[in-house]
Amino acid sequence: MVMGLLFTKLWSFFCDQEHKVIVVGLDNAGKTTILYQFLMNEVVHTSPTIGSNVEEIVVKSTHFLMWDIGGQDSLRSSWNTYYTNTEFIILVVDSTDRERLSITKEELYRMLAHEDLRNAAVLIFANKQDKKCCMSAVEISKFLTLSAIKDHPWHIQACCALTGEGLCQGLEWMTTKVGSQARSSHESAVGNLSPYSMMTCKP
Repeated sequence: MVMGLLFTKLWSFFCDQEHKVIVVGLDNAGKTTILYQFLMNEVVHTSPTIGSNVEEIVVKSTHFLMWDIGGQDSLRSSWNTYYTNTEFIILVVDSTDRERLSITKEELYRMLAHEDLRNAAVLIFANKQDKKCCMSAVEISKFLTLSAIKDHPWHIQACCALTGEGLCQGLEWMTTKVGSQARSSHESAVGNLSPYSMMTCKP
């Protein structure tokens, strides 16, 4: 009996240290590039993800298990197979892809309506802010009508996956949501586009 209780406590302790994150977005949004910036603080040349990549990222002693899921049209229907036990959704948006932003919006609200994601917090990375033709984080927020999201904590962060700018701020926001009651409250926050610093944290 005592051993059983001890095992249960130890299992609970170790499980509590790891927080599942799904990294989603349309193809060519920069999901995998962001994942490996988190992991190595350097640019890794990537090819389209078929299926998923999974990596553990540690930020301030907080362990995130990140699932980078392929965003091609043929793969998006399988995203829901990764939803179980997800605490965070990272949605990566290509800020230059105006034509497909409506598809991103559709996928976002489909995810938020899923039972398995009812408690998930949402971090939106407005990627490719280094491009002259990009939309700002504010523009993307308005198009996605993020202010209408009342049942999930959310944050939108301008970033550039190639340089790492803005990524650290996004990770830091996630750490503030771990274990906090804020996840169950109706909270929203819009990340600032400027200034956003180079990625100096070491996950």
